[in-house]
Amino acid sequence: MMVGLANPIMKYDKTRHNIGSRYIQTLAKRYHQSFKEEKKFFGYTSLVLIKKKIIRLLIPDTYMNISGKSVFSMAAFYHITLNDILVVHDELDLFPGIIKYKNSIGHNGHNGLRNIINLFNEKKSFPRIAIGIGRPIKKKEVAYFVLSPPTRKENILINKAIEESINIIVQLIDSS
Repeated sequence: MMVGLANPIMKYDKTRHNIGSRYIQTLAKRYHQSFKEEKKFFGYTSLVLIKKKIIRLLIPDTYMNISGKSVFSMAAFYHITLNDILVVHDELDLFPGIIKYKNSIGHNGHNGLRNIINLFNEKKSFPRIAIGIGRPIKKKEVAYFVLSPPTRKENILINKAIEESINIIVQLIDSS
């Protein structure tokens, strides 16, 4: 299962905080798949077939700080454990366009990750892709910053990094 963390898509689709959603949408588009709303999972779902492996895609349609509700409901329904879920999210501590793959326990202050960890109630590491969005100069401007769209230059860097990262993920899935 792959999850792209986001705030409600319609209202926040183009913001920095919804970069995880953009990643998952780009992956689905590559495989000519669309999303359907599934209220029982509190989000939008799709499937992709990569080298005979079915990958369930999820974009929560909840606010970021309760996105675990969506992730947990889908995972429980399909009996997917947390360490079999790749979570894609924005990362303030990386420059725009930098992507970092991690397999860890912590949330590094990210409220979406914090909620997922709390709902699964497991002290296990799980895979994630952190997509850099940069950090505002003034710490008190973080909320405004993440809920605003990236600049044109940042978008170019982020889009390129998403494409390259998807290529790597596809190769990893292919080799497993």
